[in-house]
Amino acid sequence: MGEAPQGHNDMIYHLTLQTTGLAAGLLLILSHLFALIRPEQTVEWAKAFPRSRGAATVLIAVAAVWSFLLVRSIDLGEFSSLRNIMLVAIVAGAVLSWIYVPEFLAVRALGMLLLLAAEPLLESAVLRHELSRLLLVVLAYAWVIAGLFYVGMPYLLRDAIQWVISDRNRLKFGALAGTVYGLALVGCALFIW
Repeated sequence: MGEAPQGHNDMIYHLTLQTTGLAAGLLLILSHLFALIRPEQTVEWAKAFPRSRGAATVLIAVAAVWSFLLVRSIDLGEFSSLRNIMLVAIVAGAVLSWIYVPEFLAVRALGMLLLLAAEPLLESAVLRHELSRLLLVVLAYAWVIAGLFYVGMPYLLRDAIQWVISDRNRLKFGALAGTVYGLALVGCALFIW
């Protein structure tokens, strides 16, 4: 078996439940509060997002860098001998996707980021006994499910966006629900975890 990179142990990110709860909660609050305060701009941005070349460029770059750093630093076990090939494949895959798969690339890259972001949330909640940790676990699994669909069937996000923005009450309810969930996460992070 290949050797683990120096400094390796069972945890990859070394983030506490409090840290991940605060980060995820603030992300939800800021993004959903913006949709509550500026619904017209949110609708405009949401309509353009699935086919946005700018968003695709930023998101695929972030996903590639994150994946590269992750593969470079984790123990790959019996696949350690393939580490350099995987690193080259990540870079090549990102560049080739940007060039040859522009259709819904922003959605696919968002899906990749959701899949990557779920791991630190779950890692921070493992072996914790507080029932409130499930707020973070449920969010992580929702991100995993959404990420899988966004990568495999990106048109579903376009359809979901159209459904939400077609009714202002739906948009308001979704923005309010996301804000409240974010506040619950921040509250748990500050006072329970």
